[in-house]
Amino acid sequence: MPARSVPLTGLPGTSRLLADFAADFPKTSGLYTSSPFDSSSYKLAAEAVDYPAGRRAALVEALGEQNPGHPLLGTLAAPRTLVVATGQQVGLFGGPAYSIYKALTAVRLARSLTVNGIPAVPVFWMATNDHDLAEVNHAWVFDAAQRPVRIEAEAHEGSGRPVGPLIVGDRPLDQLRQTLAGLPFAGQVQGLAEAAYAPGRSYGQAFQALMSALLGDCGVLFLDPLRPAVRRMAAPILAQAVERAPELVRLVLARNRELETRGYHAQVLVDESSTLLFTMDGGRRVPLRLSNGAVRGGVEPERLSPNALLRPVVQDYIFPTVATVMGPAEVAYMAQAGVLYTALLGRAPVVALRAGFTLAGAGSVKLMERYGLELADLAQGEEAVRARIAQQLVPPPLRRRIEEEKAAAEARLYALRTELAAFDPSLAEAMDRSRRKILYQIGKMERKTAREALRRDQRAGEQAGRLVRLLYPHRQLQERFYSILPFLAEHGPGLIETISDNVRLDSPDHQLLAL
Repeated sequence: MPARSVPLTGLPGTSRLLADFAADFPKTSGLYTSSPFDSSSYKLAAEAVDYPAGRRAALVEALGEQNPGHPLLGTLAAPRTLVVATGQQVGLFGGPAYSIYKALTAVRLARSLTVNGIPAVPVFWMATNDHDLAEVNHAWVFDAAQRPVRIEAEAHEGSGRPVGPLIVGDRPLDQLRQTLAGLPFAGQVQGLAEAAYAPGRSYGQAFQALMSALLGDCGVLFLDPLRPAVRRMAAPILAQAVERAPELVRLVLARNRELETRGYHAQVLVDESSTLLFTMDGGRRVPLRLSNGAVRGGVEPERLSPNALLRPVVQDYIFPTVATVMGPAEVAYMAQAGVLYTALLGRAPVVALRAGFTLAGAGSVKLMERYGLELADLAQGEEAVRARIAQQLVPPPLRRRIEEEKAAAEARLYALRTELAAFDPSLAEAMDRSRRKILYQIGKMERKTAREALRRDQRAGEQAGRLVRLLYPHRQLQERFYSILPFLAEHGPGLIETISDNVRLDSPDHQLLAL
């Protein structure tokens, strides 16, 4: 069964900025350099890259330390090779499934560019310097009954520190094994997880090990920005950001006002005391602030790390980036960060939207078709979906009769209101109240009939719960909630290749992928 495209505008929570970026790019003019859906954009971005040979050598050496013997290192060492960058926090068990979708999108884009004369390799920036442990120390998976299960692991050290080096404590592998038990490929997936999350591994190390194992022959280089060699590479751009902090903040604040004027939103909050930077203080990552228009105290560039807006600029100083693959929220970041690219780099990569998927067994898709459900309907929650299914279970003749009688009653009541208003206008308001009550009672009987139909078909009620729990759990897109591991346990390791085959570079649509 082919994948079904779901326009982003048909998904709850899609911002106006993302909708315009995806479906009407000219409306975002001036916020992004070029459209990712125009092949000429990549050629222009590639021509704008002026990457020093010394920096390339340092990058290849730094990546070689973390990716020893990787065949892409030799490709990257060639003077004309560019980077398709992407990245994510180092979440437990790979974090949400979209981490894999980002990597696969970067792989497909790099291959496409190479075939079209722009040699490129995919590089995954692991956000090891992020300090929000609560965002990475857990993963959601599901069991054989599609019931969501949260698995959490604590680190041995306290919060406020960069999460990448923290050792994964209380290894959650036993809980993973118990949860996946009963799924056809649980043993293989458990083996991958146990190899990646070996005792003593940090969040960063385990994340890279698992992602590398899952991606296999796809070929992705991983970069840890906390490594000393990478910190040295980033020091010049971070030093410049410190020196020009007041100017850069003014540019971002002006861009934020522009976004709001154009009816968009500013994804990252910035105030006049911001610097867009963090510094390490006693092992903890703390914001660097401005005081009277200047940075407080002396700072060492190698102790600095960028915030969400400055991070991609630092990344694309370190990399010879032609395109960066991002998720919906990050695309919004880039509308703000564009002014930083102009000020600090004088160029910007093409912003490519990552592929998005909701994975469903063929049976789930057939159920949606049977009951006339769209993906957005599932976002309303289990009770709403039960109500929709219940309506479809009412015998068609009875359903038609109720609809006919409701329409006839509404027409008669409207006609009566017209005559009453002509006789005495004061009676119209009273008639409106009576009309609403009568129609409410008919609707109430319609709902009772549907509930009785659902009560008689217990299996349909259970199906509603399974659909929602699997495809739109906790009113979140599946890709933002579940790890990829339970899907691999259910459908097998070949799932990665299936997903890769369905990555579309020419469309921003979300894909409902039947398996």
